[in-house]
Amino acid sequence: MKPELHLSLQFADPAHRDQLPRHKVARWVRAALEAPGEITVRIVGQEEGQALNRDYRGKDYATNVLTFDYSAEPVVSADLILCAPVVAREAREMRRPLADHYAHLLVHGTLHAQGWDHERNDEEAEAMEARETEILMAMGFKDPYRKR
Repeated sequence: MKPELHLSLQFADPAHRDQLPRHKVARWVRAALEAPGEITVRIVGQEEGQALNRDYRGKDYATNVLTFDYSAEPVVSADLILCAPVVAREAREMRRPLADHYAHLLVHGTLHAQGWDHERNDEEAEAMEARETEILMAMGFKDPYRKR
């Protein structure tokens, strides 16, 4: 049985609202949760995505997903911010369905909220990628790291 999830889904940029029905977003986030969660998913535009990345990470560009993790135990508490234009561009470049890419990024962000990291070293990056792939394939998605 999957952990309980309290999900807030917000659309500052409504461009992809039809790709992100609440039940799907909840399924994708819950699949990566290892404990009960209180997760906010916010879909933003280019300007907000860039401002958040600049202000919190010191990188002056919009990125696909930002994870603000507040606690991992006993309840995972986090905000996942996804930049709609960046997600759309990446999906096109990778020739993947937009919803599939959102699913991948939500799993990725949810793992970050629980302490998974891919930036410290190669070993952790490989472990995180393997876990993402395992979760996504269990839901019927293709391996997000395999070249097409």
